[in-house]
Amino acid sequence: MATDTHRTIEAVWRIESARLIAGLAHIVRDVGIAEELAQDALVAALEQWPTDGVPRNAGAWLMATAKHRAIDRLRRHKLMDRKHEQLGRSLQLEEELEGQDVEAKLDQQIEDDLLRLMFIACHPVLSTDARVALTLRLLGGLTTDEIARAFLVAEPTIAQRIVRAKRTLAEAHIPFEVPPAEERAARLSTILEVIYLIFNEGYSATAGDEWLRPELCHDTLRLGRILVGLMPQEPEVHGLVALMEIQASRSAARTDTSGAPILLLDQDRGRWDHMLIRRGLAALARAEALSASRGPYTLQAAIAACHARARTASATDWARIAALYGSLAALMPSPVVELNRAVAIGMAFGPAAGLPLVDELVAGGALNGYHLLPAARGELLSQLGRTDEARAEFARAASLTRNAREREVLLARARG
Repeated sequence: MATDTHRTIEAVWRIESARLIAGLAHIVRDVGIAEELAQDALVAALEQWPTDGVPRNAGAWLMATAKHRAIDRLRRHKLMDRKHEQLGRSLQLEEELEGQDVEAKLDQQIEDDLLRLMFIACHPVLSTDARVALTLRLLGGLTTDEIARAFLVAEPTIAQRIVRAKRTLAEAHIPFEVPPAEERAARLSTILEVIYLIFNEGYSATAGDEWLRPELCHDTLRLGRILVGLMPQEPEVHGLVALMEIQASRSAARTDTSGAPILLLDQDRGRWDHMLIRRGLAALARAEALSASRGPYTLQAAIAACHARARTASATDWARIAALYGSLAALMPSPVVELNRAVAIGMAFGPAAGLPLVDELVAGGALNGYHLLPAARGELLSQLGRTDEARAEFARAASLTRNAREREVLLARARG
């Protein structure tokens, strides 16, 4: 029973942590303190829920608990901590905290608070790497291990970035607000990168027992749609939303009844969400209408659109996808983009055309430890009839992935 409760708490935290931290940051005007208070509420849940049961409205319980911790903190430090004076007269703030309807306040302000938190986490006083790591932590609810997997770097490196980022924000006294229009563009590229990284964690979880984390996809889609409203003339905002809408449209078809992954070419396209596809294609059209040159997210959305428009897997325009990946590689050089281009070339022109490109990436070493490299090589080798080599590549890929569902699929391929 306690184990089940802990799983429930973990699930609730995944869903509620971003809202909780954003709502608390709106109150205390400090993201570091807000995260500490949220973590205190999580600890309280771990202590009380196994005995008392999970509350009907778990998010409101966490917020109320964190609010009372905030009041206690203000009472202890209101005369000693100059930071609280800058946050706005601690006694007045204490009265506001005591009197407010927390749940209603969160419902009303949640989108604004999340967006404010996004801009703060992506503030120019932070390095790009720190902005991305901090936002994934605060808004994505990801662990340092999951963020490290997304970046393909060591976990201690990410932990240090997060700690330093929060310290930098606190020392710089960054206000909790959406920046003026002239400052937004400078932060936009990092915000888009962060949103998409969080979406990808929901779309294909890096670790754990589940292939999908739908709540992360839902949150990032909402954040993307909010950004569209805030920056309607920015083509890449529309491009990112288009990409996420189209990819999210496949969610129901990406797993079987047991939760095991179903790869793109094997999916039942009748289960794709065609409303999301229409929304995605409309957003892509807006992005292309706003700019003659396609940015990286608009290019990726155009690739996703090729899959969305194909009624069957065999009807996919792989030659166009390969060309779009070529344009993306020219705009944003990356070994992962090159791997995707190699796979598309293999699909368009045969595995013998794609394999040398994958072998170049293997020799280059930039993707050592990236499980999708041996997985792609195994697929090409399998198509060429080199079965034993293919099985070895699938086994290697299985040893590298941290997602249990994905490992099962790769091991099945390794067994033939």
